[in-house]
Amino acid sequence: MSAADDIRTLRETFADKVIASTEFRSEHTLTVALDALHDVLRECRDTLGYAMLLDISSVDHFGDDPRFEVVHELAAIDDSKHLRIKTAVAEDDEPPSAADLWPAADWHEREVWDMMGIRFAGHPDLRRILMWEGYPHFPLRKDFPLAGRPTEMPDVAFTGVAPLEGGPFVTSSGGEDPVRREPRARVVE
Repeated sequence: MSAADDIRTLRETFADKVIASTEFRSEHTLTVALDALHDVLRECRDTLGYAMLLDISSVDHFGDDPRFEVVHELAAIDDSKHLRIKTAVAEDDEPPSAADLWPAADWHEREVWDMMGIRFAGHPDLRRILMWEGYPHFPLRKDFPLAGRPTEMPDVAFTGVAPLEGGPFVTSSGGEDPVRREPRARVVE
């Protein structure tokens, strides 16, 4: 079976829960209703042979309602077919976690939560993965300012002279040849 055949099967199985399907440059995408997402993903894994979850990502359609879209990228083990499953998610909605279907979903969903603020219902450990706990914003949202937000955190990266600058373990930049720039080549007096 191909991904196109799988889409026909999913359309028959989930009828009114399938909102749209598209094919573009041999990539197959199926858009499903949020309340059917977990069942569709389970069907893809158990019946249609999509044993690998490659990625979970999200899109911010700022100004539209529903605002977000969650995208699951699935593939067969032998790489013979790929399928993209999309679902629309409002700001207050919580799509179901796929961590019970694919353990790889754990960190992908944590990243979507951390960067976009989309919570996944039933996730075993939904906490920040890139930003620190307590960070009040979601940096990949389109309403997040490009220059960042003001913070009370000190600028530790710009505190003046680096503590190891000029030391025996730091390479020197400049026009010298690479061998002379090497820290082991310098004589420390």
